[in-house]
Amino acid sequence: MPLKKRTGTCSRRDLLQAGPLTVTAGLFGPAAASAASLPKRGDGPEVYTRLGVRPFINCTSTYTINGGSALLPEVVEAIRQASHYHVNIDELMAAVGERIARQLGVPAAMVSSGAAGAVTCGTVACLAGGDPETMQQLPDTTGLPNEVIVPRWSRSAYDHAVRNSGARMVEVETLEDVRRALNSRVFMATAQANILDAGNRFSLGEFAQALHSQGVPLLIDGAAELPLRPNPFLAGGADLVAYSCGKILRGPQTAGILVGRPELVRAAYACSSPHITFARAIKVSKEEIVGALVAVETLVHKRDRDAEDREWRSWYDYIISRLAGIPGVQTAVIEPTRKSYYPVLQIEWDGAKVSWTAGQVGKMLLDGEPRIMTHAEGEGRSFVIRPAAMYPGEYKLVAERLHEVLSKSPALPLPAPPEAPATDLSGAWEVEIRFVAGKTKQRFQVNAQGNTIAGTYSSRVVRTGTLRGTVSGAHVEIRTSGAYEGAVFGYRFTGRIAAGEMSGDVELGEEYGRAHWTARRV
Repeated sequence: MPLKKRTGTCSRRDLLQAGPLTVTAGLFGPAAASAASLPKRGDGPEVYTRLGVRPFINCTSTYTINGGSALLPEVVEAIRQASHYHVNIDELMAAVGERIARQLGVPAAMVSSGAAGAVTCGTVACLAGGDPETMQQLPDTTGLPNEVIVPRWSRSAYDHAVRNSGARMVEVETLEDVRRALNSRVFMATAQANILDAGNRFSLGEFAQALHSQGVPLLIDGAAELPLRPNPFLAGGADLVAYSCGKILRGPQTAGILVGRPELVRAAYACSSPHITFARAIKVSKEEIVGALVAVETLVHKRDRDAEDREWRSWYDYIISRLAGIPGVQTAVIEPTRKSYYPVLQIEWDGAKVSWTAGQVGKMLLDGEPRIMTHAEGEGRSFVIRPAAMYPGEYKLVAERLHEVLSKSPALPLPAPPEAPATDLSGAWEVEIRFVAGKTKQRFQVNAQGNTIAGTYSSRVVRTGTLRGTVSGAHVEIRTSGAYEGAVFGYRFTGRIAAGEMSGDVELGEEYGRAHWTARRV
């Protein structure tokens, strides 16, 4: 049965008033200007299938690992045309940066290699200021200021784009923490887009004011945001903002945009490819530069974000109606809370009526025909569908496959009672993990109570992580959770107990694959 619509953190992108695509048409001809704003398929998937790689319907929207959002046809055509000619990259970047800044109403702009590349170049701009010797010295920060202030509640694994410059992150919770942290070693502060959310310990404006009182610039990682006009981050006091082109902007997946203060944007480009400095590896091609510009111009002059959201809601309505008759299945459209996002569809089910876990559903959808990539993973019984990488008509295929999978779930079997543990696992264990080309050691401190185990773990970088699991006979399963900087690690160890040791395989998380582990009592 459908649930009522509600709002959530997945919010829609802003409507920028539509008009004739005069600039894009002038640059790339009438073919680009007359193309529909919704994405269309190309000539076929043979470029992938001939390699044995099966494409899929992408319900994960803008995830980089799944290819990002669907490129606008105007962008595809601009990239094709740009590939046939050669230009000087410095000249092209200057012209495109000026054009993007004018379109978005910001002081200055540059194109970089994804939002992460924009964050790294922005960080080096604040640290080096365009000094060639400092850029060559990095990431060695000897003799340089090397601290970056960041709110603890605004950290993520993407902070690595800041830390790879050699910077050290200094966490703060309150404005008083910010003021105490400001010293001669601080050259920048940073935050994610959630700095705009309600309920934070301080606002963007308060953060910027405290920083600027000591001459410290603020860089915002707005990767998943749409570059709105007027820019809410710059209006709130930020000095630089990084955006991804491959998300809801629907430009090249490996391009990004950095906007903000002109002198900092110039310094960011100085450290970027094609220049042989710190960020030489953060390279963006002439095709991507042009594609990024056309994505911005299409947003400003042609796209109707309200119309896109209405179409996506109509897709959800169809999926909801198709799933409505399945006992235990509920659906809800989660409406956006910020203008930068879009509505998503949540699907959830009662485990007593549909026994599949989300991970099992996701595997069946991905293994079936047509192949469908979703956020359905793990032991829970819900996931969301996000629309920005789906093509018209695909929602019907998704609805049919979801109905097929969720309506044919077998009755939930009664769990087999666990066997008595083969041994008491309580105590300290030294764990060796062997990766594909290396190894490391961790330490488990286990407390066993019958078939349940709990405790802590530590590693070279995780001081105190949590540990929980089960043991049945000689079989053991242990899940650990820990963090380093903004990155969170979640491992799943499975194996057997034999001769006083534990050994088996460990799942390192979606992006890192598997490894082998062996544990011995300390």
